[in-house]
Amino acid sequence: MKRLIPLVIAGFLGLGNAAFANDDTSTNLTPVDGVDINLNDFLWVARPVVVFADTPADPRFIEQMELLSARPEELAARDVVIITDTDPAGRSELRRELRPRGFMLVIIGKDGNKLRKPAPWDVREITRSIDKMPLRQEEIRLRKAPLPES
Repeated sequence: MKRLIPLVIAGFLGLGNAAFANDDTSTNLTPVDGVDINLNDFLWVARPVVVFADTPADPRFIEQMELLSARPEELAARDVVIITDTDPAGRSELRRELRPRGFMLVIIGKDGNKLRKPAPWDVREITRSIDKMPLRQEEIRLRKAPLPES
């Protein structure tokens, strides 16, 4: 499973860049199961959005997943990886590190800073929070800066 994580990350990063460059609105961000996820694998590479619930039937979990799937292109453009964990009995490393109680949404910056929310958020709220992060501000500045001529 550890070998699969870099492939998943590379796939999501490729989707994010393709969506931004081509303005492709058909981007598909498939959620990754958080069972064997190590958040350190995402440092400086991607922005995990982790969705916890005690069961996949939790109405808040269902609502959150619907909200995330509504506008995947905006998440992909920000290098977001969606991670889910709906098995509290599994005691995953993710649960031990983030300690959710019932439903919880966690937005993690590329630098590891975390923003926790006890209720579902739509993509607009998530992307606004990401866009306020210092590293994202730097990415925006670099994208707008003119390329030096050689």
